[in-house]
Amino acid sequence: MKRLANKATQLATVLVISSFMVFAIGALLPGDPTLTVLGENATVQQRAQLREELGLDDPIIVRYAHWAVNSLRGDLGTSLRTQEPVGTIIAERLPITLELTFLSVVLAVVVGIPLGVASAKWRGGALDLGIGVVGLSSLAVPYFWLGILLILFFSIRLGWVPPSGHVPFFEDPLENLRLMILPVLTVGTAMVALVMRQTRTAMLEALSQDYVRTARAKGTSEAKAVLYHALRNALNPIVTIVGLQFGALMGGAVVTETIFSMPGLGRLVVDGIFNRDLAVVQGAILTIVLCVVVINLLTDLLYSQLDPRIKL
Repeated sequence: MKRLANKATQLATVLVISSFMVFAIGALLPGDPTLTVLGENATVQQRAQLREELGLDDPIIVRYAHWAVNSLRGDLGTSLRTQEPVGTIIAERLPITLELTFLSVVLAVVVGIPLGVASAKWRGGALDLGIGVVGLSSLAVPYFWLGILLILFFSIRLGWVPPSGHVPFFEDPLENLRLMILPVLTVGTAMVALVMRQTRTAMLEALSQDYVRTARAKGTSEAKAVLYHALRNALNPIVTIVGLQFGALMGGAVVTETIFSMPGLGRLVVDGIFNRDLAVVQGAILTIVLCVVVINLLTDLLYSQLDPRIKL
């Protein structure tokens, strides 16, 4: 418990530092947020009065302390543009981004791990070469370009799926998953390649260990030696890359949700930046940071379950 408490303290420290950076960067951006509320025709006196009401003239450390205390209470402020509570807006948008991220991780694990195992098992062969070429090509294509190509081919040319939009899962599960196909392929393709390459590297090391040779010498089937003995001991680095990529996937959602017109957290950040709605931008990015911190903690907990020799 003591080690777990120490780990939680470290992650809390990361969250505090990250939250301050998020707030400071947003506060130091050029422009006047009061123009979002009052418009371009507002007088200097009106803008000065609103700045005083919002506390925009206070020192940044004072503003951060006020914002941090309110955030701990669940109050992330109010949108300058819509006058809605930021927490309510995020609660509506977050499930969409989490669904996109979760499905992308599932795609990466379901496709990437078997490809990595096959590539390691038949190292140096035609299959290994083909998988490697496809993986490198996937890593080389940026999100925005892949998304546009998928829309052009599957939506415009073939007409199989709509090019954009979103339907809540509990409203129409099938239509929800249908609309998620292209965004998940856009975000998850690069992660498939990363998981595949990490699995191949870990499996090559595991397959050369004495315990695998011993299992084979005892007459264990090749499938059991590869999947049970080798893959089981190669999972830790694979879990590491999946956990680390969670944050990258949520970051990639900013581009993907914009391309596919999905009303998720990434799209909220983009709209907030364009509208100079700092409360929304700061609240949304803080939520993303919090999700990444929680996932990293869960990843560390999973380590000890996969390998009893590892203790927090």
